[in-house]
Amino acid sequence: MAEKKAPAAGWPVVQGDFHTGSPESPVAVITMGSHLDEQAICDAGAAICGSCKTENLGIEKILANIISNPNIRFVLTCGTEVKGHLSGQSIAALHQNGLDGGKIVGSKGAIPFIENLTSEHVKRFQDQVEIVDIMESEDVGAISAKIKELVARDPGAIADAPMIVELSEDSGSGTGDSDGEIRPMSAELALIHARMKTIQMMITNIGYRDRFAAGVYGGKVEGLMIGLIVSFVIVGFILGGF
Repeated sequence: MAEKKAPAAGWPVVQGDFHTGSPESPVAVITMGSHLDEQAICDAGAAICGSCKTENLGIEKILANIISNPNIRFVLTCGTEVKGHLSGQSIAALHQNGLDGGKIVGSKGAIPFIENLTSEHVKRFQDQVEIVDIMESEDVGAISAKIKELVARDPGAIADAPMIVELSEDSGSGTGDSDGEIRPMSAELALIHARMKTIQMMITNIGYRDRFAAGVYGGKVEGLMIGLIVSFVIVGFILGGF
């Protein structure tokens, strides 16, 4: 029998719109933008089942609840993709590529910026679970069959203890309480951050182009001066010959 561990006290540690089953199950199910029978999916053997409609706040909540339960070893993504946010694709990209400056590498979502989780949290997510993708499937029967297949493959709890997301009360970000509960950044604020990052990149690119243009202009002036000097020398030789 696969070895099990106790999840973090009070698991799931972050509240949201989801249903829970046995915390010893190795499977977490994400239904993306679909509204499926989550209780039936949990009854089929999932530890937790819920939707994920955003590629930032939603993913943060999912990661926090997964890494705080060492028994979860598979993340089953199903249901329809969320237009614009592409949360399913973003979860896969995060698991495969991680973060770069808070941005999910390879995500095609509109605002794929993670504000409340560190690279250590993401690394634990990558090490702990396998992503099983049956996206666009809304058939609860097919989803239940896949859950049973994954339960049969259960490798047991990850060796490490539950990882808790702890945010200090005076962090200044307005994203956490002293008891470690996550209060994710609002979608509006995340969008502002995304636009600020885009503006920063545009400014940097403008600087690069200005430096390139200055170099080209300097090269033209230098070439013109050399040409004039060579011309004067040639003319001097010609006049001197006469």
